[in-house]
Amino acid sequence: MLKIFKITAILEGISYLVLFANMLLVKPNNMDLYKTLLYPIGMSHGVLFIGYVLLAILLKKSQKWDFKTFLLIQFASLVPLGTFYIERKYLKNA
Repeated sequence: MLKIFKITAILEGISYLVLFANMLLVKPNNMDLYKTLLYPIGMSHGVLFIGYVLLAILLKKSQKWDFKTFLLIQFASLVPLGTFYIERKYLKNA
C-alpha cells in the first residue's frame, strides 16, 4: 500500500501543478476552454487529492507516523510541491 501512496503522492503533485498552470492561462470569459481543460484536470486532481488523504489515514498506523508527521503529510497536499517533498523524505523506501 505504501507504493500506491507514493504513486498517488507524485500524481497528485503533478495534477496540482498542471491545474494551477492552466488556471493562470485560461481567461475567465472563455468557458469552452474551461470545459475542455480545467474541468477534467480539476476532477482528476480532486480524485487524487481524496485518494492521497485517505491513503495517508490508512497508512498512519502501519507506518507508525506520530501525529506531527501525519499532520505534515496531510498539510503537504495543500501546498504546491508539498507532495514531492513528502515523497522524497518519508516514502523513499517504498
